[in-house]
Amino acid sequence: MSDRMEGQVALVTGGGRGIGERIARELADAGMSVAVSGRTAEQVEAVAKGIGGLALVGDVSDEATVDQWVERVEAELGPIDFLAANAGRAPSSSGPSWKQPVDDWWNTFEVNVLGVHLSCRAVIPRMLERAAGRIVITGSGASYLPGSSSNAYGASKAAVGRYGETLANELEGKIPVFVISPGLVKTEMTSSFGDDMPWTPPELAPALVRVLASGRADALAGRYIHAEHDDIEDLISRSKEVREADLNAIRLQR
Repeated sequence: MSDRMEGQVALVTGGGRGIGERIARELADAGMSVAVSGRTAEQVEAVAKGIGGLALVGDVSDEATVDQWVERVEAELGPIDFLAANAGRAPSSSGPSWKQPVDDWWNTFEVNVLGVHLSCRAVIPRMLERAAGRIVITGSGASYLPGSSSNAYGASKAAVGRYGETLANELEGKIPVFVISPGLVKTEMTSSFGDDMPWTPPELAPALVRVLASGRADALAGRYIHAEHDDIEDLISRSKEVREADLNAIRLQR
């Protein structure tokens, strides 16, 4: 299915490179007008120029900045139909968590968790007023899979996963919210990983986001969906079963 979304407007945070850039390009290919945000002006502006979109430069963890982004998007492109809350980082320092600089450890939470919240809270009132809109939050298997090497990153993504699910509960029947895992994708953040890692094809997450943005998967709101390990078309066809059996959710098993 083509999942065309002509005339709709999307905001992609962390869209200057990596997974966010690919999501921005995929949504533009679907016919959406896309605003791309990020800290690095050169990267954000290059992506925006390449897709005929809008470049937004700044810190996603700063409330005033995020509010200004949303106001600018609405002024220049129109009301936001879709938010991809994708911006994220891992600590720049390595080693045990107790030896990492506190500000570096905490900034991972500021970007990965607070940044998601600020992005959502900026668009939700407008979406509710229009009774239209969808949100996809980029989570990570690092939040629950064993062997994670980054304390701050894994813990922050665990918070993001719970945040997305409870937000979906708050907005049930009004604004569909999804948390996705893009899988292990080769990006600047994962550049130190070995070539023998179980890499996920980079096109899978953008393709999943495109389906979620289209509205065809709204019955799966609140679910955790993996770009590689879940077949979104199969989940859509089984959406009633998925909800009734509480599938695609991170739960304690005893």
